[in-house]
Amino acid sequence: MTARILVVDDVPANLKLLEARLTAEYFEVVTASSGPEALAICERAQCDVVLLDVMMPGMNGFEVCRRLKADPKTHHIPVVMITALDQPSDRVTGLEAGADDFLTKPVADVALLARIRSLARLKLLGDELRLRAQTTREIGMSDTLMEAVADTGEGGRVLLVDDRPSSAERICKALARTQTVDVEPEPQEALFRAAEGDYDVVVVALSLADFDALRLCAQLRSLERTRMTPIVLIADPEQNARVLRGLEVGVNDYLMRPIEPNELTARIRTQVRRRRYTARLRDNLQTSMELAITDGLTGLNNRRYMEMHLQTLLDQAESRGRPLSALVADIDLFKGVNDGFGHDAGDEVLREFSRRLKASVRGIDLVCRLGGEEFVVVMPETDAQVARVVAERIRSKTAAQPFAIAGGAQSIDVTVSVGVASFLGKSDDAAALLKRADVALYRAKADGRNRVVADAA
Repeated sequence: MTARILVVDDVPANLKLLEARLTAEYFEVVTASSGPEALAICERAQCDVVLLDVMMPGMNGFEVCRRLKADPKTHHIPVVMITALDQPSDRVTGLEAGADDFLTKPVADVALLARIRSLARLKLLGDELRLRAQTTREIGMSDTLMEAVADTGEGGRVLLVDDRPSSAERICKALARTQTVDVEPEPQEALFRAAEGDYDVVVVALSLADFDALRLCAQLRSLERTRMTPIVLIADPEQNARVLRGLEVGVNDYLMRPIEPNELTARIRTQVRRRRYTARLRDNLQTSMELAITDGLTGLNNRRYMEMHLQTLLDQAESRGRPLSALVADIDLFKGVNDGFGHDAGDEVLREFSRRLKASVRGIDLVCRLGGEEFVVVMPETDAQVARVVAERIRSKTAAQPFAIAGGAQSIDVTVSVGVASFLGKSDDAAALLKRADVALYRAKADGRNRVVADAA
């Protein structure tokens, strides 16, 4: 996997060195020699990961990172700070500014490249969700971005997998002010807890006594419920090679012992923010998909959904040699409801009719609002005789009890006419089936309304 890397450094020699190292690994490299130049490049969406020097004149790396993370358009871009500063307080400052990692020079090529690949992979997953969710502003994408910028990363749920009580106690103490931490010393049990517990982060000690911690990480990545949950490794200094292997497996971040409490807190907050951001994107995507196939007023499937699935149902009926029938129902004299009582009353009638319609059919039946006051029910495994019985049930349930309007202050009588048609086999198709049901509906209307008419075919 390749990616476009922005290298930001005011020293030309450093730029050339990093550019050469990254280009040799087939990354595409963009360079900037100042903070404002880097911000402009990121705003044009021209990079996947930013490697950022801290000590620069004018605008230092900390400020560049803060601005990137405060802007909804660039908030999602991973930032790795690379600097000669080696104090724990410097790392914490960088992480609190929003950096995804803070590496101290000199940085080993293997460690740097593993970190870049890990962050680029995570960004690629996020970009896919962003592109799918960003089709319209109406689905709330802008709110999602603003929420991500404002999120402090506090109040998350952390699962700590550590079989050393003293180590687990120190980690819990460090995180207690900002997160809720559950400890699980048994790796196999931890896998089940992570899958069922909806945690924001899983922290795994690499030195588990009788279990390969990286195998647990791989298992977490393979499960659907934990695939997007951030994983943070806690490692000993001599375990550097296994940490790099962990990044390849899908670990998001790591800390080396001895653990600096403020750095631990900052890194966990970063992962909590990332997990919430991804969850919001996925929720927005799900919402947009539901909006695309659902009628907003009644909650039934819409015409688009019916057109997408009706032919599939017909093909299944044909291949299995099973019957299928369709009903087209139209509320009688609905225009009079809107004209006489107002459109709010009309909406109340449509919602109540939809409820009664759903209550009259099976869960496997496809119930759609075709548009206006017209509805379609597609019934697999249903022949013409049974379909007519169902249509009569819909008609009678509609007429049996008045419909409440004006918030229950008034009620009106409502009736419905229904046309019925059945699938004729290989020579039939969706358009012809609905056309026959529609013709039967018009006959029901012409014969006096409040009745069921079946297609004669």
